[in-house]
Amino acid sequence: MKNLRATVQGRIARVALLMFVGIIVLTFRYAYLQVIQGDALAQRMRDQSGYEFRIQSLRGAILDRNGKELAVSNMTKSLFIDPNHVYESHDPAAIAADIAPVIGLTEQEILDDIAVGGGFVWVKRRLEHSEYEAVRAVIREKGYSDCLGFQNEAKRYYPNDALAANLLGFVGTDDEGLDGVEQALDPLLKGEVREERLTVDGQRRPILDSIFFGRRTYRGDYCKTAVLTIDSTIQFMVEQELDRAMAENNPASITAIVMDPKTGEILAMASRPSYNPNRFWDYPQENWKNRAVSFIYEPGSTFKAIVAGAALQEGIVTPNQVFFDPGYVMVSGRRIQNWSNESYGAVTFTDIVKNSLNTGFAQVGLSLGAEKLMHYTRLFGFGAQTGIDLPGEEEGILFKPEDMRDSDIATTAIGQSIAVTPLQLVTAMSAIANGGTLMRPHIVRAIKNPDGSVYEERTPQLIHETLQRTVNRTLIGLLEQVVATGGGSKAGVKGYRIAGKTGTAQKIRLDTSGYMEGRYIASFCGFAPVEDPIFTVLVMIDDPHGGNFYGGQIAAPVASRIFAQLLRYAHVEPSSNPFTQAEESEEPARTTGEETRMEAVATPPEGKALVPDFTGLSMREAARLAEQRGLFFESEGTGAAVSQSLSVNDIVDQGTHIKVYFAPT
Repeated sequence: MKNLRATVQGRIARVALLMFVGIIVLTFRYAYLQVIQGDALAQRMRDQSGYEFRIQSLRGAILDRNGKELAVSNMTKSLFIDPNHVYESHDPAAIAADIAPVIGLTEQEILDDIAVGGGFVWVKRRLEHSEYEAVRAVIREKGYSDCLGFQNEAKRYYPNDALAANLLGFVGTDDEGLDGVEQALDPLLKGEVREERLTVDGQRRPILDSIFFGRRTYRGDYCKTAVLTIDSTIQFMVEQELDRAMAENNPASITAIVMDPKTGEILAMASRPSYNPNRFWDYPQENWKNRAVSFIYEPGSTFKAIVAGAALQEGIVTPNQVFFDPGYVMVSGRRIQNWSNESYGAVTFTDIVKNSLNTGFAQVGLSLGAEKLMHYTRLFGFGAQTGIDLPGEEEGILFKPEDMRDSDIATTAIGQSIAVTPLQLVTAMSAIANGGTLMRPHIVRAIKNPDGSVYEERTPQLIHETLQRTVNRTLIGLLEQVVATGGGSKAGVKGYRIAGKTGTAQKIRLDTSGYMEGRYIASFCGFAPVEDPIFTVLVMIDDPHGGNFYGGQIAAPVASRIFAQLLRYAHVEPSSNPFTQAEESEEPARTTGEETRMEAVATPPEGKALVPDFTGLSMREAARLAEQRGLFFESEGTGAAVSQSLSVNDIVDQGTHIKVYFAPT
């Protein structure tokens, strides 16, 4: 009896031990499957039992100020493949051979998609309608419906192709704005995104309940329509003229902007070379750039409009104040000469502006000084981003006043040694056209909800005043003479009053300091009509190769053609030009006596002296001339002056010692 009991107990113990070991094994196996392989098994289950996919509603449209479509979205078909069912029921090579030719892919690309595995892999997204019809026919004919399918996705279209392309930008595969307005307003334009799961049975047929469950929606400010300030008609006019200028001058690039000076609205913004955003991938990335905001350059003589305004405001000059132009001046060892390499002698400030004399503006800049010069430069909006709704905007490069030498002041006054963007320059010129009031430039007029109601309206923003009204009117008069009778005459349009300034600047070396030999940027910036300005136009031609490179010769004519079309488009009536008489009859040449009298009243920069040429003068004559110029005179030798310690036309501080050497004649 005892043996039987022991036997039973032993068997019970062995069974209990086996059960315990089994429980331990099952526990570890469960833990392994749940913890270590849990995610992979769950994903396999999801792949085998259904699909997860994203659905996007249509992206909001972009319209011009008159409601014309610049960018729209349509629903298209995207092709996907289920690799699991390919391996179960079909030959991958056969599917690749049937599908590749009709969608423009190689067989290997499709085989690579199948090799990814799982239940869902994109083959080609956003098919053209012809491609969709061809694939659908193959699916029906070959019975591929269990492994190939379509999903609806939005596709972006630009109905005007390259029109305003650098401004609009483009959209990537996942409805993401990648440049221009598309990128800047992406959170508002982007279509609503929904994630859905569709559960299917073994035959890949949807299970009814899954149509209603498993849905997550991301809510937000989606699908808005953007109404721009751009006028597509004006944009077309400008781009047409840029294409003509590209053919005539063969430059590296051209940029043009048209702005309403009273509101800061951008009416047109164009660059060449450009691209077609419907096929942006076919073009170099350099063509995508919007140079109006992302390109910085030395503005050259167009910047002299700002310097002239600052000098008039500070009372340093008056239109009829006389200066002496020796043809070149030396400032801190740097030679500054006129664009024509000529000396104009005694000239008024009006002549200096009209003829864009570098020597005169260098003297005016030195009279202003570093602090005031940089103050007015920043007052007109240079050295900071404008805040326009466009990506990639540069802020430009300016000096700190405390770091400026006299040569820096003089070169800045003629538009060199600083860097600005085209948008900054046209904004500053618009302030002059607007009576001295600086407006913030903007490209977006309104944002509308999908139902057409207004989500946000962008109104003009006044930044601040720049010049007094009376001073600004004087400056406009000077700039009008530049176009009427000065260096900007080729920007004129018969019967209309136009004001502006031309510019020609050497290109900066990107790798080292200094300038590129024979490489220039030609520009013109102005506004019309003078009596009530409604258009400000900037034309900038980068590195022309057509022979001429002066702004007055190649940029001004482009601006003239743009102005002519704009004024006709706006139904502006011609008006009398107060400078017509001066244009038709040349100013009589001055007599020697008049020239002498003007030279006698010519004034150098405040606290500065212009070193004269003492050669040939007697000691008494040289001493008298040095005294008149504010120089401390020293002499050596007798007879007539043969040399001097300071260079001719050097601008130095008053009281500077100059030693003149004399020798017997």
